[in-house]
Amino acid sequence: MSVTTQNLEILRADITMLAVDAIVNAANETLLGGGGVDGAIHRAAGPSLLEACKTLGGCPAGEAKITEGYDLPAAFVIHTVGPVWHGGTEDEDALLARCYRQSLKLAAENELRSVAFPAISTGVYGFPRDRAAKIAVSQTKMFLAEHRSVDHIILCCLDQEGIDLHHDAFNRYG
Repeated sequence: MSVTTQNLEILRADITMLAVDAIVNAANETLLGGGGVDGAIHRAAGPSLLEACKTLGGCPAGEAKITEGYDLPAAFVIHTVGPVWHGGTEDEDALLARCYRQSLKLAAENELRSVAFPAISTGVYGFPRDRAAKIAVSQTKMFLAEHRSVDHIILCCLDQEGIDLHHDAFNRYG
């Protein structure tokens, strides 16, 4: 199921299969691969992605860095490090929002028109999925309202619950 409104699309898909200008990797601070979407992106992109990431010197939470996409259908990978959930006591919402803003800023700076995001921090980092969906929708909609550089953003979900949470956030906070 896909929900498309204006330039924002909520889509159930494997992010590694999307032919967009860039996919966003929910990375860890080393940028050297891991589990979840990070591991899937590294596997699909091939060993050249790891080699490129070794040159970046890591990445702190809330920031983003860019590499080529190598063997992926996407031309680029924007690596961002989301916050680990600590119950909302360590500015997790602001850090997650910054991940979206910094990733979109990098996309605009590199003249990329289409970007796909996974549900950042909702896997092993434990960020509540409904709360993360609200932040993802609000940040991407705000960016689209203020900028014309990126004209297609996909919020990519792996399951129907993710689709429902993002669609609900879109309807409530849009």
